[in-house]
Amino acid sequence: MVSAEAKEQMRAVAAQYPTLRSAVLPALYIAQDEEGYITEAALEAVAEALRLNVDEVKSVATFYTMFFKEQPGKRVIKVCTSISCYLRGCDQLVEHLENRLGVKRGETTADGRYTLLTAECLASCGTAPVLQVNNEFVEQVTPESADALIDALNQELDNESAGTAQGQEKAATPATPEKSRTEAAGTKRR
Repeated sequence: MVSAEAKEQMRAVAAQYPTLRSAVLPALYIAQDEEGYITEAALEAVAEALRLNVDEVKSVATFYTMFFKEQPGKRVIKVCTSISCYLRGCDQLVEHLENRLGVKRGETTADGRYTLLTAECLASCGTAPVLQVNNEFVEQVTPESADALIDALNQELDNESAGTAQGQEKAATPATPEKSRTEAAGTKRR
């Protein structure tokens, strides 16, 4: 269920556009951030906030690949497959991650921790090969640094689970800060 706060954010974003229809993409992002993926409730909330038909909103959500139609893993890993990343070994990187995570591209691990995707271009050709973990870029990735990254992410997820189980203070403060994650992977981030 999309919160009243998220619906208010959608209306606020819509006020920045000349027509309500122009705000469908940002409103869908707000809904996805809250729900984790685009649910029927999210489609209805966006349609209501923008005073559009649900089918109009659904046509946008299903057209663009950046909207999840089902619950993704806690960490979504997108490996860039553009020409620069291809020339610098992204295919081997994807294959390495598939083996490491035990899934094929487009799939989510059985434990729900990771979804592995490929992306046509992440706009970082000068630091290829690159990947993105949720919204964080990791650059100049090698299979070895990818392993270190997965180790750091596993630790981060373990800490989050422990914080949730213990009830809270630790969950509010990530045990592995973003900087530590990429430092552990030995890669650059932006």
